[in-house]
Amino acid sequence: MRCSLTVALLGPDGQRRNHCPSCLHSRHTVDQVEGGVSECQARMAPLSIAVSRSGEWGIVHRCTRCHELALHAVCGDDNQLILMRLAVRPLAEPPFPLEVFGDL
Repeated sequence: MRCSLTVALLGPDGQRRNHCPSCLHSRHTVDQVEGGVSECQARMAPLSIAVSRSGEWGIVHRCTRCHELALHAVCGDDNQLILMRLAVRPLAEPPFPLEVFGDL
């Protein structure tokens, strides 16, 4: 993980954890395209938040080596500040100039 925290294999709900609760980084161990174990083993950086139709939050990770995307469920003890930063990033840093709205 990025912050060098020792991370337990199970989250607070007893499910398998696949990212650090402190920095939200992960390791590329599962190949999302082919299925099975990935040989990449590079760091997966948190990119964004996705919300399912049921309202469950997930962390979108991108591999720093092969750029594969993965979605991992949010755990109850994940860093809430970093989760919120990821969630509001599209509003805080839009991909277009905000001055466009003044012309509408």
